[in-house]
Amino acid sequence: MTGITGTGVVRALGAMSGTSLDGVDAAVVETDGHRIHGFGPVAYRPYTPGERAVLRAGLGLWSGPEVGAAAHVVDMVHAGVLRTVPDVDIVGFHGQTLAHAPRAQGTLQVGNGQALADALGVPVVWDFRTADVTQGGEGAPLAPFFHFACAKWIGAVDPVAFLNLGGVGNLTFVDPSHDRPEDRGALLAFDTGPANAPVNDLMQSRLGLEMDEGGALAGQGRVAQGVVDAFLASPYFDRRPPKSLDRNDFNGVAALVDDLSDADAAATLTALCAAGVAAGIAHFPRPVARVLATGGGRKNPLLMDMLQQALGCPVVPVEDAGLDGDMLEAQAFAHLAVRVARGLPTSCPSTTGVRAPVAGGTLSRPGEASARTAG
Repeated sequence: MTGITGTGVVRALGAMSGTSLDGVDAAVVETDGHRIHGFGPVAYRPYTPGERAVLRAGLGLWSGPEVGAAAHVVDMVHAGVLRTVPDVDIVGFHGQTLAHAPRAQGTLQVGNGQALADALGVPVVWDFRTADVTQGGEGAPLAPFFHFACAKWIGAVDPVAFLNLGGVGNLTFVDPSHDRPEDRGALLAFDTGPANAPVNDLMQSRLGLEMDEGGALAGQGRVAQGVVDAFLASPYFDRRPPKSLDRNDFNGVAALVDDLSDADAAATLTALCAAGVAAGIAHFPRPVARVLATGGGRKNPLLMDMLQQALGCPVVPVEDAGLDGDMLEAQAFAHLAVRVARGLPTSCPSTTGVRAPVAGGTLSRPGEASARTAG
């Protein structure tokens, strides 16, 4: 049976704009919603400095002109990059998270999936997180169900962890002996704390740079252990997963390094990322054979070395397992789009804390009103 709501393999195009605000990733996955059958073309469009400034101005806000301006940038840039990837059956459109407070206001990803469907002429799945939050979940992280499919794809036998090092860090424990991601014990997922965002913000505010390329500045500094200890005193690290964070939840860490030199501040903020991951992995039900790192942080040799020392198990880029660390998040939303279209869960109690497995998303077809498929 073919078609996006059938059972056969389709070509799904996923798009992701993460908390680091670097740009839009797009990637094709050939999937039936259960298993990966292959990977297709990828594309990337960086945000211009002006576009990035508009998005930064909307961070943490729930409404207002800044949110509207950010939404316009998101829609425009996504439409442009997604048009460069032809011959797809469905699009998974994450949008841009501006605010995330699942136990208060909810979660906000700007971007209009119906407008995108009309522009591209293909069905678009979007608003992935709202249904999960509505049913008691944190709404994040959502990549774990794709991580489960990836573990199957690479032929993993023993438990493995996926570590995403974007603006915020998150971990997924995967036991590939299970048949379905929603099976009890198959997954455990949660945010570990800030990853690249504090260092990026430091580089921007002090030096006018977008990032500490390769950890070069941090490598010249010394870690202020007292700052690391103060950071780990946050009750978040003792809280049992699943749990999630917004990019701004640890805004206070910037003040912790105000009195440090540029190099020492960069080194200390890099160490905070590794410390948060180490605190997180202590919550795993079983040891893992290795940690597969994805996201921009995997390209930072200093951070990877800190993680290797802190975790006590191999920490390697996902490329070592034949995966694409630059596109894994975009690929995840391609895979999840097919699951939503077919009524399959995209989250479960052990990944977001939702009360029961839920297929969260809105399916918009070109020229039609949006119809909630789940939630």
